[in-house]
Amino acid sequence: MRALCDLNVSAAREEAGRHEYDGIIQNLSPGGVRQGLAALAAAREASPALPDPHDEAHLVAFEDQARVVYGHVELHRSNPLLHLGEMDVACYDRDYAPEHERNAARIAHLSQWPHAAEHAIEALDRLSRPVANSLVGAVRGLSAGIPAGTEPAIRDAALAAHARLTGHVEHAAATGPPEVALGSEALTALLSSAEAMTVDLGRLAEQADAERDRLLARLGEDCALIDPGRPALEVARELVRDHPDAAGVIEAARVSIRQAIDFTREKNLVPYTDGECLVGLAPESRRWAVAMMAWNAPGEPEGPSWYYITPPDESWPEREAEEWLEMFSATTLPGITVHEVAPGHFSHGRALRHAHGDVRRTLQSSAFIEGWAHYAEELCVDEGFGGDDPRFAIGVWLESLVRVTRLACAIGVHTAGMTVEEAARRFEADTHLAGPAALSEASRATFDPTYGRYTWGKLEILRLRERARKEWGAGFTLHRFHSAMLNLGAPPLGLLGTAVDQG
Repeated sequence: MRALCDLNVSAAREEAGRHEYDGIIQNLSPGGVRQGLAALAAAREASPALPDPHDEAHLVAFEDQARVVYGHVELHRSNPLLHLGEMDVACYDRDYAPEHERNAARIAHLSQWPHAAEHAIEALDRLSRPVANSLVGAVRGLSAGIPAGTEPAIRDAALAAHARLTGHVEHAAATGPPEVALGSEALTALLSSAEAMTVDLGRLAEQADAERDRLLARLGEDCALIDPGRPALEVARELVRDHPDAAGVIEAARVSIRQAIDFTREKNLVPYTDGECLVGLAPESRRWAVAMMAWNAPGEPEGPSWYYITPPDESWPEREAEEWLEMFSATTLPGITVHEVAPGHFSHGRALRHAHGDVRRTLQSSAFIEGWAHYAEELCVDEGFGGDDPRFAIGVWLESLVRVTRLACAIGVHTAGMTVEEAARRFEADTHLAGPAALSEASRATFDPTYGRYTWGKLEILRLRERARKEWGAGFTLHRFHSAMLNLGAPPLGLLGTAVDQG
């Protein structure tokens, strides 16, 4: 466990609440990665198998994933996202500990930026032009996390290191190689190792197309309840224009939180409905996302989770601000809140705090995390959230179409010669996104090759639910099924069957 956490420091610190890693940045230089992999191999050799076979398989899957990410595909050499995650200091904004302790950790973290930047520059020798262009803005935004009152010597050294790293990425954005595709073998290895299952990319692409067709049909049915005489996407694009202004976004989110948590509790959808969820502005370094959950992690004392919201920046052109605000419409915000809060990420975070053992509380499958939250959206449609108003369902289908298109484009870009421009056209054809928004989603495929995990995870959960219905018969309930899954923590998708076997 320690060797694995040493290879996933930012995730261990923020998602699992392992705050012994506060103020520490993982060494992602080529030499540092080799040392980490050697330490993992030695730890495996010296450690007996865990007594629980499921937990042992869960642990082994994360070992396999680390070897693929760092040893086989070597993502630290081509993807700045890993380095950004290690350098980001927004993890200290949430009040999991006294402010003076978090501030001290932030300063210790910033003091390591010079080393981290040099490690990133040394490692990123395969940085392509498209990936660099997609992430250069995020790299520039790292400096927003440096507090104004930071000791000058630490601040100046951090800013100088940041400038060197930014220059390296900017140079790649101008002169780097144009190829971004990982290739079928590498993408298959990434997906298979992380989820403890053998992945057939061709089959997964077929499933994505079938799911798109199903979602378009559901969207058409619900949009017809509002205006049967117009195309569904045309109706949907009009609906999302009904939204609060920038000043009203936070309050709209607060109302949405109350509705989602009350509905989840009323329907008894999850094992735990305790805890406090607050809403606030996202930290500056994370305002690339419309909304996100920063949960009270399993290794932390009891405290609030934060539903972070990002209104449009005051400096944005009016059209861009209007497009951003459409995500907070009466049609789309409820579905986003169900995903981020209840029964999605917030509810999952509460269950993680009750999970047994370090493996289940610390090693978290991103495909299960996002798959569960995405599954929660359609679950709420089926359970009647929103009553007779079809707008909630329409919002869910719109978001689902974006996510299934991510899966199709990730496979296309990395294995089938699809260009970013072709991917953007697919987003425009199959979703309500257009122009810059469609291009932004398509560009994400270049640096987030597994961003199809939302739909993939949802489909695996739905398959497992049907198996549970058949095997449990009259004993099946949603509460029992969800509790059995969430008791496993955030397991690799290939190990989900344990929930039915032991639930």
